[in-house]
Amino acid sequence: MELKGQNDTIDSWKEVNLIYNAALRQVQTKMEILNEEFQHVHQYNPIEHIKARIKTPESIVKKLKRHGVESTIENMVNHINDIAGVRIICSFTSDIYRVADMIRNQKDIKVIAVKDYITYPKTSGYRSYHMIVTVPVYLSDRIVDTKVEIQIRTVAMDFWASLEHKIHYKFEGDAPQHIRTELVECARMVADLDSRMLMLNDEITMISYELEVAKIKAEEEKRKKRLEKQAQEAEA
Repeated sequence: MELKGQNDTIDSWKEVNLIYNAALRQVQTKMEILNEEFQHVHQYNPIEHIKARIKTPESIVKKLKRHGVESTIENMVNHINDIAGVRIICSFTSDIYRVADMIRNQKDIKVIAVKDYITYPKTSGYRSYHMIVTVPVYLSDRIVDTKVEIQIRTVAMDFWASLEHKIHYKFEGDAPQHIRTELVECARMVADLDSRMLMLNDEITMISYELEVAKIKAEEEKRKKRLEKQAQEAEA
């Protein structure tokens, strides 16, 4: 396995690691701050947890070969969008789109591609929301706009995707048909589970709101009666 350096801007695997790790840390820190802010403002966390990784040189070379291009640093930077990857795990599908909007609203993050595999799942059953973004990495002598792939999915989607990934590599991409069929059926069950959990959460939220409103009205009624009693006692 060899990655040849042929780029004046990024010319070694060590520098690639440095720059893409810096981009990962930026995105991860941003999401942690946004999640904390959301908790502060709305008393709710849309993000369950965040995972981050740098693609291995072996995986990059395999992907470049599939693209039919030479394994160079320049081709890697130009052709591979997921060298740096961040996976954001949410509780509900509504959180996924909320988090995606939060990312779009960041002034220093540029969204260059989006794939909505939730609205349009893959034939395998895979569901997730993908964004390719660039973030500026500030070095001592230059700024490098660096690509990061962000995957946003629910806990249930992540469970399914992890199992599908293991099966894919176990059978080297050629799993028996009955296993592929079962995976698609499991994906439908996951989609149904996500939908039902979202409806349940919405109902709980509505009930909590109605109880809070009823509590406020009851307290207001008590206060009103107390004032009326005080007024009557004053007149007497």
